[in-house]
Amino acid sequence: MIDLWQEIYGTIRRNKLRTFLTGFAVAWGIFMLIVLLGAGNGLIHAFEQNTSQSALNSIRVFPGWTTKPYDGLQEGRYVQLDNRDVDDTGTLFTEHVLEAGATVSQGGLDISYGGEYVNLSLLGVYPNYKEVEAVKTYTGRFINQTDLKERRKVIVLHRKSADVLFGKAHTDPLGKFVNVGGVAYQVVGTFTDQGNMEPSEAYVPFSTLQTIYNKGNKLNSIIFTTQGLTDEESNEAFEEGYRRVIAANHRFDPEDDGAIWLWNRFTSYLQTQNAMAILRTAIWVIGIFTLLSGIVGVSNIMLITVRERTHEFGIRKALGAKPRSILWLIIVESVTITTVFGYVGLVAGIGATEWMNAAFGSQTVDAGMFEAQMFSDPTVDLGIAVQATLTLIIAGTLAGFFPARKATRIRPIEALRAD
Repeated sequence: MIDLWQEIYGTIRRNKLRTFLTGFAVAWGIFMLIVLLGAGNGLIHAFEQNTSQSALNSIRVFPGWTTKPYDGLQEGRYVQLDNRDVDDTGTLFTEHVLEAGATVSQGGLDISYGGEYVNLSLLGVYPNYKEVEAVKTYTGRFINQTDLKERRKVIVLHRKSADVLFGKAHTDPLGKFVNVGGVAYQVVGTFTDQGNMEPSEAYVPFSTLQTIYNKGNKLNSIIFTTQGLTDEESNEAFEEGYRRVIAANHRFDPEDDGAIWLWNRFTSYLQTQNAMAILRTAIWVIGIFTLLSGIVGVSNIMLITVRERTHEFGIRKALGAKPRSILWLIIVESVTITTVFGYVGLVAGIGATEWMNAAFGSQTVDAGMFEAQMFSDPTVDLGIAVQATLTLIIAGTLAGFFPARKATRIRPIEALRAD
């Protein structure tokens, strides 16, 4: 056995370029497959992480501008949502709507406590807002139904805002009163949200904000959770019926998509899932073709190797070597080269995915209402990497086996005549 390894080592030393080309084809195929799969998994994991923070069975409705004339009215009208739309959402669609709410905002307000202040917008919300959006209670509580019913002057601050207002005084914000543009609000809780952006909002009861800031019955958006809508077709049917109700309230064409905008998280999730499936398939196709290029490279080089050594095989047979020993030599040499360089490609690919995670894993994008993760945990299942390496090893073995078997069957005199 020692003689076999010494002979393989000597062959590799004599044919450094050929060995390098063979090994590079193996390592490159494994490396590219792992990098492509890692990059794809990083995007997919980031999407899953972002969607896990919010309720998928939720719909938000935003006002828009009409794009079609209707019932004697010109196009280009602004559709202002109001409390009637929220009430209709909760009462006319009881089969599919779990809980309906709304938001209304007042911007550019100074919130102060003692000598400290922050400039934020107030967002009037219903209690269901926390269930739908990526808002988590940090201390205290969130807005509840009693706050809404009694129009209480209570406020929920972002944890960072609370640190600015109360941090220097080392005071627990819960129960304290803050001055919001001349109006005193009692702090009942603090919250955290998705991402690392500076806070821009504080939450108060929807009814309180409408009353204090003279919003009338106007609102910014409607927000509600659904049930029984399990596929894209049922969601589309629900949206069509919902548009008809809001269209009747505001006199616009029910088929005018510009009049109101419905953000259905579930259908968006399904569509993105389909896109992710296409991405995953595309990555695998590219990765497999990359792997195939490595297999072709290994096969071609092994064919050339066996052809170049036909003369050597004739000498070995003339000296009494058995065909089995010659065949075994080629197979072991092929397996050795593909295994070593396959491991190199495996390690390099894993290193590249770790670098991607360190360089891009924490990158986010401002999506308006929240901060979204763009790249997360670009890992590859080790089993897939090992299977790809074994595939190349087997391919290299077969590439050397068949021409070597053919060469060993040639009579010594014919082998000695080969160029």
